[in-house]
Amino acid sequence: MSGGGKDRISVFPSRMAQTLMKARLKGAQKGHSLLKKKSDALNMRFRDILRKIVENKVLMGEVMKEAAFSLAEAKFTAGDFSHTVIQNVSTAQYRVRMKKENVVGVFLPVFDAYKDGPDAYDLTGLGKGGANIARLKANYSKAVELLVELATLQTCFITLDEAIKVTNRRVNAIEHVIIPRIENTLTYIVTELDEMEREEFFRMKKIQANKKKQREAEAVEKAKAGVETEGVERSAAQAKNLLQQEDNLPVLF
Repeated sequence: MSGGGKDRISVFPSRMAQTLMKARLKGAQKGHSLLKKKSDALNMRFRDILRKIVENKVLMGEVMKEAAFSLAEAKFTAGDFSHTVIQNVSTAQYRVRMKKENVVGVFLPVFDAYKDGPDAYDLTGLGKGGANIARLKANYSKAVELLVELATLQTCFITLDEAIKVTNRRVNAIEHVIIPRIENTLTYIVTELDEMEREEFFRMKKIQANKKKQREAEAVEKAKAGVETEGVERSAAQAKNLLQQEDNLPVLF
């Protein structure tokens, strides 16, 4: 059978199957095009996030360095204020809320840091070192915001990496497995339909040839039967003529 050695879908070759396979091939090609565009969009966002991660890590190093230096300054001018920090450590100054961002069907988590409640360290450094403590709080607030942003970027990076792998696997499966199988199936159906048409044409020719032979044989038989009938009619006519002639013969008593 034609196409038996190729990887194809097991279908009965017919016009309906050919129409269905053409529709499936068109759908597979459309899906491949859409998934390819999705993969390109995800890769573009992936590279943008990677660039931001590198920039934020460099900036994070500078911010943490400045925050550590401001902590040393605050301790030098205001003295040891660790007891105040320990007393207020149970109440969180910053909280994080999570949102979702849709990127071509992939939901990326976005963390947003916000301040909750009044500043518990507002009176710290009132006697001395207030400016350095205010600078310290600003530097560490900036560090916390950068940490939350970096956590968002890292999480999006991992999520996009998994989504890109899945999308690329689907693109490769459609391109190298599904579309070739459908094309092989279409080739098989077209080949089988052509063979069926040739067989049907050959069968019709044989039927016409057999009918022609049958008609010729019937014509020969009719011709023979006609000759025999003519001979019988001629004999009957001759016999009748003899009887008519005998009616005029004299009868001797």
